[in-house]
Amino acid sequence: FLSLVAEFCCGFFVILILGNFWFLAVLYLLWLYLDWETPCTGGRRSQWVRSWTVWKYFREYFPIHLIKTSDLNPNHNYLLGFHPHGVLVAGAFGNFCTGPSFKNLFPGLTPYLHIMPIWFGCPFFREYVMSAGMVSASKESVSYVLSNEGGGHASVIVIGGAEESLNAHPGSLTLNILKRKGFIKMALKHGAHLVPVFSFGENELFKQVANPKGSWLRNVQEKLQKIMGFALPLFHARGVFQYSFGLIPYRQPIHTVVGSPIPVKRNLNPTTEEIEQLHALYLQKLKKLFEEHKRNYGIPEHKSLIFE
Repeated sequence: FLSLVAEFCCGFFVILILGNFWFLAVLYLLWLYLDWETPCTGGRRSQWVRSWTVWKYFREYFPIHLIKTSDLNPNHNYLLGFHPHGVLVAGAFGNFCTGPSFKNLFPGLTPYLHIMPIWFGCPFFREYVMSAGMVSASKESVSYVLSNEGGGHASVIVIGGAEESLNAHPGSLTLNILKRKGFIKMALKHGAHLVPVFSFGENELFKQVANPKGSWLRNVQEKLQKIMGFALPLFHARGVFQYSFGLIPYRQPIHTVVGSPIPVKRNLNPTTEEIEQLHALYLQKLKKLFEEHKRNYGIPEHKSLIFE
């Protein structure tokens, strides 16, 4: 979805350059130069954009729900780990970038959804995603959000990243997380409380072409992901007037469950052992969150999360 909008924005920019409006393109490039650091310094959200009626229909289509399991004290900053990535990351966008659900459930907290820095190099598209409350996933950007004195900020990071989208098959419960510990180190450095978030239904929105590890398709996808920075899952779902084939996601309910916070004491120079310990605790809490709620959302009793 993001890539389609980005392609449209880039195409529009090319039209400006090749057409009679090249001077507008030059002015925008100047603006881009002057505004380059904004995605790393909290972005530039617009409540008007975040409240567009189209997002209400977007959330109701699946529908998307946000479930609270514990209070989050607005006097602290938080790092929310979102799982799984899925293909669309619909739960993260629908709950943290649009609508009043998060604000109503967690008053006093402002969510910032971190996405790959590459998206902020796309003309016009960067303005759109920033207006929705998205910021860069760079270390500088996460540090900026979590450094807010007095608390009240919540960094939302899709921990599995683009690589995990290649596992986004219906019924899949595989998370790319065992080697991902940068978010743990960031939480320790800023004393940001960790909050596991699991979005039930995220992997059910599309059917992806079979790409088991070791297959030629998976090897090609992983190589392209390393080169470009984002993955290219081959997926399909339904059409506008039929349900057999198309690119419109299936109407499957998404329940994004926000877990209880893991208190984190600030440690500017955490040791490897301290990072490992907190990482293990986070995995434990994430698994507990999943096990406590899976029955409510159609997950068979015998199924559990798989960490890779």
